[in-house]
Amino acid sequence: MDINGAIRRGELMDVMEMVEALPSIVNKKDEKGFTPLIMATYCSQIEIARYLIEQGADINAQDGAGNTALMGVSFKGFHEIALFLIENGADINVENFNNSTALIYAATFGHVEIVKILLSKGANKTIRDKRGNSAYDHAKFKGLDELTKLLQ
Repeated sequence: MDINGAIRRGELMDVMEMVEALPSIVNKKDEKGFTPLIMATYCSQIEIARYLIEQGADINAQDGAGNTALMGVSFKGFHEIALFLIENGADINVENFNNSTALIYAATFGHVEIVKILLSKGANKTIRDKRGNSAYDHAKFKGLDELTKLLQ
Protein backbone atom coordinates (compact mmCIF):
# COMPACT_ATOMS: atom_id res chain seq x y z
CA MET A 1 0.00 0.00 0.00
CA ASP A 2 1.03 3.57 -0.71
CA ILE A 3 1.07 5.76 2.39
CA ASN A 4 1.05 9.02 0.41
CA GLY A 5 -2.02 7.91 -1.53
CA ALA A 6 -3.79 7.07 1.72
CA ILE A 7 -2.79 10.45 3.13
CA ARG A 8 -4.05 12.34 0.05
CA ARG A 9 -7.41 10.54 0.39
CA GLY A 10 -7.57 11.25 4.13
CA GLU A 11 -7.62 7.58 5.09
CA LEU A 12 -6.39 7.79 8.68
CA MET A 13 -7.14 4.14 9.49
CA ASP A 14 -5.07 2.95 6.51
CA VAL A 15 -2.20 5.23 7.53
CA MET A 16 -2.39 3.86 11.07
CA GLU A 17 -2.25 0.29 9.80
CA MET A 18 0.79 1.05 7.62
CA VAL A 19 2.64 2.79 10.45
CA GLU A 20 1.81 -0.01 12.86
CA ALA A 21 3.16 -2.58 10.39
CA LEU A 22 6.29 -0.54 9.61
CA PRO A 23 6.97 2.23 12.18
CA SER A 24 9.97 3.62 10.28
CA ILE A 25 7.61 4.70 7.48
CA VAL A 26 6.72 7.86 9.45
CA ASN A 27 9.96 9.50 8.29
CA LYS A 28 10.44 7.76 4.94
CA LYS A 29 10.83 10.19 2.05
CA ASP A 30 9.25 9.69 -1.37
CA GLU A 31 10.95 10.53 -4.68
CA LYS A 32 10.39 14.28 -4.11
CA GLY A 33 11.70 14.07 -0.57
CA PHE A 34 8.23 14.40 0.97
CA THR A 35 7.78 12.68 4.30
CA PRO A 36 4.29 11.49 5.26
CA LEU A 37 3.99 14.53 7.56
CA ILE A 38 4.87 16.97 4.78
CA MET A 39 2.31 15.24 2.54
CA ALA A 40 -0.37 15.28 5.27
CA THR A 41 0.04 18.97 6.02
CA TYR A 42 0.26 19.93 2.34
CA CYS A 43 -3.01 18.05 1.74
CA SER A 44 -4.66 19.70 4.77
CA GLN A 45 -5.01 16.39 6.64
CA ILE A 46 -4.57 17.65 10.21
CA GLU A 47 -5.77 14.45 11.91
CA ILE A 48 -3.25 12.39 9.98
CA ALA A 49 -0.56 14.98 10.76
CA ARG A 50 -1.45 14.80 14.46
CA TYR A 51 -1.18 11.00 14.38
CA LEU A 52 2.16 11.06 12.54
CA ILE A 53 3.66 13.49 15.06
CA GLU A 54 2.44 11.25 17.90
CA GLN A 55 4.27 8.41 16.16
CA GLY A 56 7.56 10.30 16.02
CA ALA A 57 7.47 12.07 12.65
CA ASP A 58 10.25 14.64 12.28
CA ILE A 59 8.35 17.94 12.34
CA ASN A 60 11.28 19.80 10.77
CA ALA A 61 12.08 17.31 7.99
CA GLN A 62 12.85 18.96 4.67
CA ASP A 63 11.78 17.82 1.22
CA GLY A 64 13.93 17.78 -1.91
CA ALA A 65 13.81 21.60 -2.15
CA GLY A 66 14.49 22.11 1.55
CA ASN A 67 10.88 22.93 2.41
CA THR A 68 9.36 21.88 5.71
CA ALA A 69 5.75 21.08 6.54
CA LEU A 70 5.42 24.59 8.03
CA MET A 71 6.66 26.16 4.81
CA GLY A 72 4.14 24.14 2.81
CA VAL A 73 1.17 25.25 4.89
CA SER A 74 2.45 28.84 4.89
CA PHE A 75 2.47 28.72 1.09
CA LYS A 76 -1.00 27.11 0.96
CA GLY A 77 -2.57 29.29 3.66
CA PHE A 78 -3.56 26.58 6.16
CA HIS A 79 -3.31 28.71 9.32
CA GLU A 80 -4.79 26.09 11.68
CA ILE A 81 -2.17 23.56 10.65
CA ALA A 82 0.57 26.22 10.84
CA LEU A 83 -0.37 26.96 14.45
CA PHE A 84 -0.58 23.24 15.23
CA LEU A 85 2.93 22.64 13.81
CA ILE A 86 4.40 25.59 15.71
CA GLU A 87 2.77 24.47 18.96
CA ASN A 88 4.33 21.04 18.41
CA GLY A 89 7.87 22.32 17.93
CA ALA A 90 8.24 23.33 14.28
CA ASP A 91 11.23 25.60 13.76
CA ILE A 92 9.74 28.80 12.30
CA ASN A 93 13.00 30.16 10.91
CA VAL A 94 14.24 27.20 8.86
CA GLU A 95 15.45 28.27 5.42
CA ASN A 96 15.02 26.17 2.29
CA PHE A 97 17.57 25.92 -0.51
CA ASN A 98 16.53 29.38 -1.78
CA ASN A 99 16.85 30.81 1.74
CA SER A 100 13.08 31.29 1.89
CA THR A 101 11.25 30.79 5.18
CA ALA A 102 7.68 30.13 6.23
CA LEU A 103 7.29 33.89 6.81
CA ILE A 104 8.52 34.71 3.32
CA TYR A 105 6.04 32.23 1.82
CA ALA A 106 3.12 33.49 3.92
CA ALA A 107 3.92 37.10 2.98
CA THR A 108 4.42 36.32 -0.71
CA PHE A 109 1.05 34.61 -0.99
CA GLY A 110 -0.86 37.10 1.16
CA HIS A 111 -1.70 34.84 4.09
CA VAL A 112 -2.20 37.48 6.78
CA GLU A 113 -3.26 35.05 9.53
CA ILE A 114 -0.14 32.95 9.11
CA VAL A 115 2.08 36.03 9.04
CA LYS A 116 0.48 37.18 12.31
CA ILE A 117 0.99 33.73 13.89
CA LEU A 118 4.62 33.52 12.76
CA LEU A 119 5.41 37.03 13.98
CA SER A 120 3.74 36.36 17.34
CA LYS A 121 5.97 33.29 17.72
CA GLY A 122 9.15 35.20 16.94
CA ALA A 123 9.71 34.69 13.21
CA ASN A 124 12.81 36.51 11.97
CA LYS A 125 11.67 39.32 9.65
CA THR A 126 15.23 40.10 8.53
CA ILE A 127 15.96 36.82 6.70
CA ARG A 128 16.41 37.38 2.98
CA ASP A 129 16.03 34.83 0.21
CA LYS A 130 18.72 34.18 -2.41
CA ARG A 131 17.49 37.16 -4.42
CA GLY A 132 18.00 39.40 -1.39
CA ASN A 133 14.30 39.89 -0.61
CA SER A 134 12.72 39.73 2.84
CA ALA A 135 9.11 38.88 3.65
CA TYR A 136 8.44 42.64 3.71
CA ASP A 137 9.90 43.02 0.21
CA HIS A 138 7.72 40.23 -1.17
CA ALA A 139 4.57 41.73 0.37
CA LYS A 140 5.48 45.17 -0.99
CA PHE A 141 6.10 43.79 -4.52
CA LYS A 142 2.61 42.27 -4.45
CA GLY A 143 0.99 45.45 -3.17
CA LEU A 144 -0.18 43.77 0.05
CA ASP A 145 -0.49 46.87 2.22
CA GLU A 146 -1.76 45.13 5.36
CA LEU A 147 1.21 42.77 5.28
CA THR A 148 3.78 45.47 4.60
CA LYS A 149 2.53 47.30 7.70
CA LEU A 150 2.83 44.12 9.79
CA LEU A 151 6.31 43.37 8.48
CA GLN A 152 7.88 46.85 8.82
